Amino acid sequence: MTKAGTAPAAARAVDVVNVGLRACAAFDRPDLAARLTETKRRLADPVIHVVVAGEFKQGKSSLVNALVGAQVCPVDDDAATAVPTFVRHGEQPRAELWRGDNGTGDQREAIELADVRRHVVETPIGDGEPRVGGVEIRIPRALLATGLVLVDTPGIGGLGSAHAAASLAAISLADAVLFVTSAAQELTRSEMEFLRRARTMCPTVACVLTKTDFYPAWRRIRDLDAAHLAAEGDIPLLTVSSALRARAVKNSDAELNAESGFPDLITLVREQVGGSAEQRLATEAAAEVVALCDHLETSFTAERAALADPAAAQRVVDELTAAKSHVERLTTAAAKWSQTLSDGIGDLTSDIDFDLRTRIKEVTAEADQAIEAGDPADTWAELGPWLQARTAEALLSNYELLRERATELSEKVGEHFREATGALLTQPTVHDPTPLAAAEVGEDLDLKKMRAVKQAVVALKSAYGGAMMFTLVGSMVGVALGPIGLGIGLVLGHRGLREEKKRQVQKRRTEARNAVRRYGDKITFVAGKDSRDTLRRVQRELRDHYTALAEELNRSNARALTAAGEAAQRTKADREKRLKNVDAELARISQLRQRAEAVAGS
Repeated sequence: MTKAGTAPAAARAVDVVNVGLRACAAFDRPDLAARLTETKRRLADPVIHVVVAGEFKQGKSSLVNALVGAQVCPVDDDAATAVPTFVRHGEQPRAELWRGDNGTGDQREAIELADVRRHVVETPIGDGEPRVGGVEIRIPRALLATGLVLVDTPGIGGLGSAHAAASLAAISLADAVLFVTSAAQELTRSEMEFLRRARTMCPTVACVLTKTDFYPAWRRIRDLDAAHLAAEGDIPLLTVSSALRARAVKNSDAELNAESGFPDLITLVREQVGGSAEQRLATEAAAEVVALCDHLETSFTAERAALADPAAAQRVVDELTAAKSHVERLTTAAAKWSQTLSDGIGDLTSDIDFDLRTRIKEVTAEADQAIEAGDPADTWAELGPWLQARTAEALLSNYELLRERATELSEKVGEHFREATGALLTQPTVHDPTPLAAAEVGEDLDLKKMRAVKQAVVALKSAYGGAMMFTLVGSMVGVALGPIGLGIGLVLGHRGLREEKKRQVQKRRTEARNAVRRYGDKITFVAGKDSRDTLRRVQRELRDHYTALAEELNRSNARALTAAGEAAQRTKADREKRLKNVDAELARISQLRQRAEAVAGS
């Protein structure tokens, strides 16, 4: 049975997969059945991530609430969303808190829905309390029942901010992006840059103009934004009012709901986003069934050739024996694809690490120049956030390079398999990095200037010492300095204070540079490990995928060899009878292939 609300293409894909599973059972291919079983699970429980991104205070949380018709994401005029909120379907309303960066840790705890706001909006974290990585909220909603997951992200705060880096990393793994901007002003340069970068990571991007009920000139802003988006390509622009939508839902007012603009947005999410994601899953499922047909046909085609022409049976057996040796080599560690993968991961790890260190070194050099240009006591309040933003941008660029190079490596490894099979894994999973730039920089740094009392003490000490020295020298030569000694003392006191201030500034600069280096070392160390872990996951994913393909090919070839060998030993009557059965099986496999190809092409 298919889930309620399943798209026709997905329903046909489930039917085709079920036929494929029956074929696997009939022909004793549990290895191929395992792949189809996983495919069926994905079809039955699809997960479609839609990331809601944008600057602070643009109405992202209100948009999510209006989409699902419930107050699930906290909305605050003074505070902003600080951690991502995942809203997905659940039979009963409940919430769960993730501890650790990006919610990747195993620390999860159930929380009350009433406590969600305390964890999501910007509130101070207690000493020793682990960082909140995200909050997951489950509610029973028809819009979410097909596997849709709405991700309310923190405001990007500019392209180079830590939040922007985390949002773009999440976007790279999303099925679609809703970029939210309010009708207060037209799209800014920073927002357009974010949109351009988001489009390179996720093919489905839409722009949503919010707060149309609050700004009378929203139509003019809409036209300006539409012009900006038209210059970037086909990015749809929708205008909505979350306030009108909430009022319409409360009063069951269809006319007001249409005026809010949300029916068009829901249609886009359901049909364009959800429909395209489910069509993608259906196409992938159909490809698995086509691959199954390839394996089954290999055995029957070889047997048929031997049955139809006994004189050519030995030639068929010889060809399959040669192919068997070739396929068996694919399963060994010395296989060319395995060596390419191993060498490629090694080279890629070295290149990514070098790129990361180079970028962090450049950021450190820029920070040193900024420190030398002023007094850290005056500039650190701006320098700290700037350093975090530049580091976030460097990490994101490094992550983009990793994704690009990992995909290239996957395609290169796949080329070694193309001769044997067309089933390739061309897009490895590259998990998003930990948002390290959000870490504190120089948290223990003391850059305070000397207080007035201390300055007075330093000046007095220098003045007293200088005056005493000249007075003693004068008394030794029999000259009474009198008031002149006091003036000399004041001059020396001022000079001593000035030198001490210079020394203190230099000390603060040294401490600031050391803090920047410690921060850079921490980022390099943790981000480097994160990159290496990611590449190891990519290596395992590619290795396991192609090893499984090689084993499937080996088993299919072995069955074909056995069938061809047995065909050569049959009598004429047995060959004719078996030939009819083989033709019938090939016809059934051909029908299954046609059904799968129809699903893929729908």
